[in-house]
Amino acid sequence: MGLDPGLRRLALGTLLAAYPGPVPPDWAVDLLADGLAGHTLFGTNIHDPAQVAATTAALRAGRPDVLIAIDEEGGDVTRLAHATGSPYPGNAALGAVDDVTLTRQVYAAIGAELAALGINLDLAPTVDVNTADENPVIGTRSFGADPARVAAHSAAAVAGLQSAGVAACAKHFPGHGATVADSHYELPTVDVPPAVLRERDLPPFAAVVNAGVRAVMTAHIRVPALTGDGPATFSRAVLVDLLRREYGFTGAVITDALEMKGAALVAGGVGPAAVRALAAGADLLCIGAKVDADLVAHVVEEIVAALADGRLDRARVEEAAGRAAELAAWTAAGGTAATPPDGLGYAAALRAVRVEGDVTGLTAPLVVQVHAASTIAEGRVPWGLGPHLAGAEVVRAVAGETDPDELRRVAGERPIVLVGRHLHRLPGAPELVDALAATHPVTVVEMGWPGGWRPTGARAFVTTYGASHANGRAAAQVLGLAG
Repeated sequence: MGLDPGLRRLALGTLLAAYPGPVPPDWAVDLLADGLAGHTLFGTNIHDPAQVAATTAALRAGRPDVLIAIDEEGGDVTRLAHATGSPYPGNAALGAVDDVTLTRQVYAAIGAELAALGINLDLAPTVDVNTADENPVIGTRSFGADPARVAAHSAAAVAGLQSAGVAACAKHFPGHGATVADSHYELPTVDVPPAVLRERDLPPFAAVVNAGVRAVMTAHIRVPALTGDGPATFSRAVLVDLLRREYGFTGAVITDALEMKGAALVAGGVGPAAVRALAAGADLLCIGAKVDADLVAHVVEEIVAALADGRLDRARVEEAAGRAAELAAWTAAGGTAATPPDGLGYAAALRAVRVEGDVTGLTAPLVVQVHAASTIAEGRVPWGLGPHLAGAEVVRAVAGETDPDELRRVAGERPIVLVGRHLHRLPGAPELVDALAATHPVTVVEMGWPGGWRPTGARAFVTTYGASHANGRAAAQVLGLAG
């Protein structure tokens, strides 16, 4: 026996799916006609602007009020520029500059680009306060470690995006910045009382709610005092009591990807995770990146079954689908963002660069780029100084494996510029830097979250607060190496 058509359509109205490749397959468009709320675009869906515009037009042929979402944070997390790196610095760099007008301008520019391509929901900004230097998943995606500064820039980012008619989605509630684990792989725990959250993690969320943010994304993190053994995504105490009643949020609550281990592993699969998230108060369920028609059908079946057996109340699912529809209706009104100044992102990245020490006299150095793995959120996006250099040799090194003596031999009389990301938490990287600096003039360029670590004996320490294309060009410029 097939599913009740009305209940199937209701369940579909709470889902953000995805699909592989640059051309939407028939099933992805057909599901929109059947009531699917929308799709999220990932790097594999994007080749060039003309193709993206054709994609969004094809999706709107399925239903005009479709939500088309993307993770376009600027900085280290970009989908539109995944092949080259973003032309905008990310949040850490904007927080370092600490000019809220600039932050609003950068996000308005990102919003205008998305709107021109037919994308109406940006799963950004990240408003987490990065208080843990060892945080493996937030880092440069955060505006900083100070709650007041993060709050001010978060509100500016939301205003910028939404001025273009693109709905902003502030993430990850109630705050992923104090974690030392990645919720893509496990369920991180933040074991603090609610009072600490209110002082440290929640001020940016209060600021974005006051700024009229249209959506808030849940975090797959455990806060025992509020969530018990499960993640915030499954907690009514977090999504209803805290976010809606205490902070007054009236927009759409969107889950982080339910395929992530922080949700799916806890619930026993994506389908059960969808049911638990809806029951807790989520409105729009992001299934994940690896989605096909069978997975969508499975999730819908789980939701319909939960309606039948009492795990879900129909009024709750109708409320969720209604909020998703309201979000889509808001985006249909469009925006009035002005054309951004030429080179806005590159100028902003240059303002963010910080130099400790002396960077003069770096004529034709040996540039050593230390390998750094990317997170799932970032994806494999090019980074470093290579594309921006004039006449400098670039070699790759692996911390803990590359022999410092070999690098000295290759460098000869030339100074060394060592470029890395999150060097303080990369095993073997501090030791490599210190070994080189003990006998050779070394300038260190940190393109990740700098933390408190500084190399011993280095000639200079340069911080870009991000590894976007714009950050790389800015660093090359400051070092006097730009082509």
